[in-house]
Amino acid sequence: MNEQMIAKYHHLTLAFAAFFVFFTFWTPRGVLAAGTGKAAHPVSTATSNAQPTWREGLRLTGSHKLRFLGFDIYRASLWAPAGFEAGSWERSAIALELAYLRDFRSNDIARRSLQEMRKLAAFSDERATRWQEALQDVLPDVRSGDRIVGIHLPGVGARFVVNGRPAGEIADAEFARLFFGIWLSPATSEPQLREALLAQSGR
Repeated sequence: MNEQMIAKYHHLTLAFAAFFVFFTFWTPRGVLAAGTGKAAHPVSTATSNAQPTWREGLRLTGSHKLRFLGFDIYRASLWAPAGFEAGSWERSAIALELAYLRDFRSNDIARRSLQEMRKLAAFSDERATRWQEALQDVLPDVRSGDRIVGIHLPGVGARFVVNGRPAGEIADAEFARLFFGIWLSPATSEPQLREALLAQSGR
C-alpha cells in the first residue's frame, strides 16, 4: 500500500470515527427507534411580549451557536445580573438559555451532560447515576425550536424552565456548579462558546 493510499485510508477512518461520535452523543430523536423517548414539554403558544419571569434583573452577556461536524446543535445565551464577573460565576444567580436546533432525546442530553461534567471533576459512579436520573426527570425530549433555561441558584442547585413552563429543580449545589461549568468553566471543552457567552461580562 503506497503512501497516498495510506493517507486516504486514515482520512476515511477519521471521518467515520467523527461521524460515529456525533451519532453516539448527539443523536436526533427522529433517527432512533420510535417509542423509546419521553413525552416532550408542550411548546408555549402565547403571543405576549412580556419578559419571562426568570429574566427579571438579568441582562444578556453573550450568545453563540454550537455546531458539530457542520450540524447546528443549539444557540446558547447567557443572562446575568449587573456587575456579573466571569471569574466568580459560581456565586451568581445566572440563567443559561439553550434554543435547540435539532431533536434530541432526554436520556442522550443527560448522558452527554454527565460526560462533560466528569471532564471538570471526579465524582463517584453512584453520584453520576443519581445526577443523570435527576436530569432525565426534569428535561424532556426536545424538538428543534424548543427552549430550555437552566437557572443557577448559588449554594442551592439548579432550576429548569422548558418552553416557558417550570420543569423542576435539582437541589444540589455541586451538581449545579459542574453542570453550568460545562459552558462557563475555564476547563470547558468548548472554549469558543464560553468566550462568546462571557463577551459582555466583567473579567
